[in-house]
Amino acid sequence: MMVRTLIERKRNGGDIAPLEWRELMAQYGAGAVPDYQMAALAMAIYFRGLTREETGALTEAMLRSGDRLDLSHLDRPRVDKHSTGGVGDKTSLLLAPLISALGVAVPMMSGRGLGHTGGTLDKLESIPGFRTGLTLAEATRQIERLGCAMLGQTAEVAPADRRLYALRDATATVESIPLIAASIMSKKLAEGLTGLVLDVKVGSGAFMPELSKAQELARTMIALGADHGCPTVAVLTAMDRPLGRACGNALEVRESILGLRGEGPDDLMEVTFALGADMLRVAGVVQGVNAEADARTMMQQAIDNGTALTQLRRIIEAQSGNARVIDDMSLLPAAPVVREVKATEAGTIAEVAPRAIGHGIIAMGGGRTKVEDTVDPAVGYELLVAPGARVDAGDVLALVHARDKEGAARGEEALRGAIRYGEGPEALPLVVGRIG
Repeated sequence: MMVRTLIERKRNGGDIAPLEWRELMAQYGAGAVPDYQMAALAMAIYFRGLTREETGALTEAMLRSGDRLDLSHLDRPRVDKHSTGGVGDKTSLLLAPLISALGVAVPMMSGRGLGHTGGTLDKLESIPGFRTGLTLAEATRQIERLGCAMLGQTAEVAPADRRLYALRDATATVESIPLIAASIMSKKLAEGLTGLVLDVKVGSGAFMPELSKAQELARTMIALGADHGCPTVAVLTAMDRPLGRACGNALEVRESILGLRGEGPDDLMEVTFALGADMLRVAGVVQGVNAEADARTMMQQAIDNGTALTQLRRIIEAQSGNARVIDDMSLLPAAPVVREVKATEAGTIAEVAPRAIGHGIIAMGGGRTKVEDTVDPAVGYELLVAPGARVDAGDVLALVHARDKEGAARGEEALRGAIRYGEGPEALPLVVGRIG
């Protein structure tokens, strides 16, 4: 097909027909369309957008480019959760074991870091030996046995999206509603779900900072789910500051383990419980006017009695990881250099900018600037202050975890640029709203 014609048409504001999307994505997934042409089309979409029909056709085309999980034989609901991306957002690491421990099958297919945000796969792979590259057959067997698998997007699943996902990161075309929606939903619809919960981030660190854009993205994905018979709800959550204290792959795994021990930061656990309650609700495990309270009670009990942490241990073991990290977190990758960053003046913290924190992690090697970059799992930040905190000169604001002194210097520079003193806008509520 003449890909140049499609690029030109979209550049000029025209539409691409469903059959054209299907042929284009099939050829791209098979490697017959070069990345430079798809990059040009992605940029045209970034500026010109897609109609709802085009977004649906693109999603369907990416879905058809590969195989799907068939879990219809399971005698339990099948629900997943997906986040549009945030800094310090590690809720997937808690929710997969927590919700599957409560009798819901959770086939969690995740991605790698994109732009300034972290990726669930990168976090999981900081666990020594953990294998995310499961085949669909392996994932099916594990879900049958454990009720959960946490896998990456293999060549079997939506290969066209797999290639485009990495390309968008490298070509500054991430922040496009139709591309985000089609990418997320093509993977989620390939999981054979009976329900889906979306965590759509809002605020300065989100891909869609404005509430109106976040709502538009949520409604676009909800419509795609409805078109494919997958009930979908969206929870709008705050990303005007990092979530939790830990930012960086191994550090976030550590904080997730603490969360399943009942020792997680309050903000992280609140967002985790809000999303988990909707997962249990869409699964039909809880119903009625007391559904939210019942769900929170169930999740808290699973943490208190250790079943959630035991489920995480089983998942790690099943995917060839070293499950001893749950009892001995020193087995996780650790940065050789840990630097305290202290306040140089007294005052009130007005802002801890999540984008700057994310870019600081990338500068230290904990994220990607190119598709082929290797991620250092050990680097990152432990944030000890949040917006609204009062500090004195000499107080420790954060710990920078770096590979060397040069990396620590880059990390400290980014951190100081992220923290602003004085009066700031009122922080968003952790849960901004729900759509569904």
